[in-house]
Amino acid sequence: MRSPRRPAQAITAAAAIALLATSTPAAHTTTAVGATGKTGTTGTAVGAVGGAGGAGGAGAGAGGAGAERVVDGGRCSADVSLLGFTDDLDKATFEGTAVGGLSALAPTRASRALALVDNVGTTPARLYELDITHRRTLSAQIRGMTTLRRPDGVPYTGADFDGEGLVAERGGQTVLASSETEPSIRRFRLSDGRQTAELQVPERFRVTPSGEAAVNQTFEALTATPDGRVLYAGMEGPLSADGRDAEGRGLQRILRYERRSGAYAPVAQHAYRTDPGLGLVELVALADGQLLSLERGFTSGVGNTVRVFRVSATGATDVSGVESLSALTDQRAWLGKRLLADIADCPPSGATARQPQPNPLLDNIEGMALGGRLSGHRRTLYLLSDDNNSATQTTRLYALSVRLKNGPELPGRALLSRPPTS
Repeated sequence: MRSPRRPAQAITAAAAIALLATSTPAAHTTTAVGATGKTGTTGTAVGAVGGAGGAGGAGAGAGGAGAERVVDGGRCSADVSLLGFTDDLDKATFEGTAVGGLSALAPTRASRALALVDNVGTTPARLYELDITHRRTLSAQIRGMTTLRRPDGVPYTGADFDGEGLVAERGGQTVLASSETEPSIRRFRLSDGRQTAELQVPERFRVTPSGEAAVNQTFEALTATPDGRVLYAGMEGPLSADGRDAEGRGLQRILRYERRSGAYAPVAQHAYRTDPGLGLVELVALADGQLLSLERGFTSGVGNTVRVFRVSATGATDVSGVESLSALTDQRAWLGKRLLADIADCPPSGATARQPQPNPLLDNIEGMALGGRLSGHRRTLYLLSDDNNSATQTTRLYALSVRLKNGPELPGRALLSRPPTS
């Protein structure tokens, strides 16, 4: 039985978003769960203006049948506007499971995506298949569920699997999911949820005492390039040997894997600096060494800080042999990044919060995925909050319009890039 829901609300303007994309069939259960949660929208759609195309892999979706032209109505920054949000999934249930703790989002095909559940007691580790639609308002429904299982068919649970990162692989038969517990990156078959492979993780990335990683500060971010050849796994927090600098910035590592003979193997590590007090919670790979990053922090009594950045790994240095990132002095050794938006600067748009927040729109945002193409070098960007299965937090899905134009300026790194249009 579903928990009571608040009546729907809508801001007077139509949402405008192209479809999620690529070609993965979703989870095997197909029962639908409707939703009536709070909703807000701030954009206006004005027809189609062009062809499709775009990214595949983890968190990167293609553009469907055509681009949409959007009149921005909810500006967060010069590059980002809020198109809408929905609380449809908040405190819902599906086939006897509580829908909560959603930590990652991966587009699969038109209007469909998968959401990964993180560590929830002894309940089964699982994926939900979402149906995301954009008419007058943004809405989300659960269409299916896949339980993630060991090779012998026994389900993983919150006791041994803390799902945080998700990649829907090309071909549509499998996903890669990262767990913070060890950490690990495993491949699962969507037809029955069984594990079919596990990727190598360098020893120093293991959780202490086996390695140098702190508990609950490991592979929070996972993404693949559109062609599926490169996989990035980002650490939420620094290794003990790396730490934070005098300004409180996290000195973190992103593992780069490359696919060779059908299998991913770690080939390099890249140095990434978070903003002071924040952690790296998600990455989206674009093309030609370009990424988006999501950083998040929380201050008791104040609330969340959530920021989206454009990142360049073009020509990035391999820091695998560097014992401590605190010893790096050459700015070219760090990935360059530029702030696209601080979500606190978006219009509240009728959102409410159950705990103090600098903007009631904010919550514990952990998931990020790229959707369809819009006009003017813009793409749809989805964000997803993890309610930690708490009565004081909200599961919220956001849709943003983000400009991804040529030639980002990336201060803080001497080696800059001029990427092609995303």
